[in-house]
Amino acid sequence: MRVKRYLHNFIASDLKEKMVFIGGPRQVGKTTLAKQVGESEYKQFAYLNWDKKEDKQKIIKNLLPAESRLIIFDEIHKYRQWKNYLKGEYDKNKDNFSILATGSARMDIYRRGGDSLMGRYHYLRLHPFSLGEAAYSKIPEIIPGKELAFQKKNKLSRKVFDDLFRFGGFPEPFIKKDEIVWRRFQNERLDRLIKEDIRDLETIRDLSSLQILAETLPEKIGSLFSLNSLREDLQAAHKTVALWMDVLERFYYQFRIYPFSSSAIRSLRKEPKLYLWDWSQIKNDGARMENMIASHLLKTVHFLHDCYGFKAELSFLRDKEGREVDFLVSVDKKPWLAVEVKLTELEISKHLRYFSGKLKVPFVYQVVKTADIDFIQDGIRLMSAEKFLSGLI
Repeated sequence: MRVKRYLHNFIASDLKEKMVFIGGPRQVGKTTLAKQVGESEYKQFAYLNWDKKEDKQKIIKNLLPAESRLIIFDEIHKYRQWKNYLKGEYDKNKDNFSILATGSARMDIYRRGGDSLMGRYHYLRLHPFSLGEAAYSKIPEIIPGKELAFQKKNKLSRKVFDDLFRFGGFPEPFIKKDEIVWRRFQNERLDRLIKEDIRDLETIRDLSSLQILAETLPEKIGSLFSLNSLREDLQAAHKTVALWMDVLERFYYQFRIYPFSSSAIRSLRKEPKLYLWDWSQIKNDGARMENMIASHLLKTVHFLHDCYGFKAELSFLRDKEGREVDFLVSVDKKPWLAVEVKLTELEISKHLRYFSGKLKVPFVYQVVKTADIDFIQDGIRLMSAEKFLSGLI
């Protein structure tokens, strides 16, 4: 199965002006995407992987292929001087070849290199497959501040939705749709993330405890996240657990969203909510559904930010009285979409009504997994998760 990913055309366009860095979780398809861009957009390209001994020597000795119009550096951020190295190559050779770099850690903030690359690159985050990308031939046009352009149900959409819910959106298990493949993928991905990627780039002595932490996170999804409770469970210092969580976030294992702050509501500004990049790990159906929606929303927010420069953010709503709504998407700090996720509940959430009125949210949705519905009640659109996701990237 050869799929043209949603970032392909944006990467090809950006490479004409600057270097492009592709970030994202291990095994999300960064290398495949980079090679596809090379094959389709350039007559000749070279691929160099820092993890391969012979390629590492070519990079260190500066023996780059002479006729290549694109050079792909895979996992180059593991090279201690990678920022200075790429800066030098770009400044010297930007008229001779383009540079595309991929990495499983956040290359936009990772500071192991030296000199700044400011102004020399675009950073794009590759997400797992989503319903909009996998079930439809074109990604929807998304205009911040406007209603989402929901696509018509087709022959693929229901099956793709069910497959995504069961196997997640990472290419290997999603495409193969096999329980054994999925289980092996889960085991190997976490093991290699901890013992290879994180070990190579972070100074963490107790990797086994970090792995235990990662394995406990699926049980924490959707509720307010407390470092203190984790600290007690792991018998580790608060500072240590905070560092471990930051590392797992930098390596795209989990992400946290924070309460939206507004003078119109008495917001709580403390604990975030936690979600995983791979929602298929979550056993509880309700938490898994919430995480799946969160991941689709984050993908859309990152797309708007990385490809179009919008200051889009994903938050949730919670006030001091305990009222809560699962998600709020804002642009330039202005509410745009409010979303409440339910498995079966068809009665409109009172908290959703309250916050939508208080914050004057333009578009408000209650999304239900089990029902094939779509209607508006008091300005709130109650609709199936399958249809809602068709309007996102």
